[in-house]
Amino acid sequence: FPTIEIKPVADPTALDAAIDRLAVSAAYDWLVLTSANGVAAFWERLLAAGFDSRILSRLKIAAIGPATAEALAQRSIKPDLIPVVYTAEGVLDAFDELGPVAGLRFLLTRADIARKTLAEGLSERGALVEEIAAYRTVPRASGPPPPAAEIVTFTSSSTVQGYVNCLAGRDPTQALQDSTVVCIGPITAATAQELGLPVHATAQEYTIDGILTTLTEKLD
Repeated sequence: FPTIEIKPVADPTALDAAIDRLAVSAAYDWLVLTSANGVAAFWERLLAAGFDSRILSRLKIAAIGPATAEALAQRSIKPDLIPVVYTAEGVLDAFDELGPVAGLRFLLTRADIARKTLAEGLSERGALVEEIAAYRTVPRASGPPPPAAEIVTFTSSSTVQGYVNCLAGRDPTQALQDSTVVCIGPITAATAQELGLPVHATAQEYTIDGILTTLTEKLD
């Protein structure tokens, strides 16, 4: 039961301009991609501008999580950095281990409603950060109520919000009283709890595979 939609940004001008800068100069030291959706959106605009992966040869690439890295691998790109913990905080820790980022130029592409933690953290460390929305994550505003299910999984805070929207005012505790609720990570779990949803387990690895592992352990 989908509770969000992934859509292009209404105006890709900022992203297109950043891609143009990548093509003609060493405008950035790092490109940070936060999701597989972000990779797809970035690549769509890159190809639309008539470029290919060669324009990325002058910079390093950070990918948050294995799904993002796999999306890059499908385009023959190997990221230079994949943090151990797949969150903004994990990325900051990974850069701290690499060394000072002061003065380095970062292009950070993200969802339009993503947290500001990563951009703010890099800026606090002295990096020069250009943060651009590459795609939109749109929670469902309404629609048919979610079907009853034994297991309900949430993969982002926006999926939680979309689910609550579809309840149309119904008490989420009642809606999920017979369900096992598993969240992909602590940020998503916190959002669920703030919105009144029960959370029975949180994946230790913040991936779909991590959710499956947690479910297996929970149901054994």
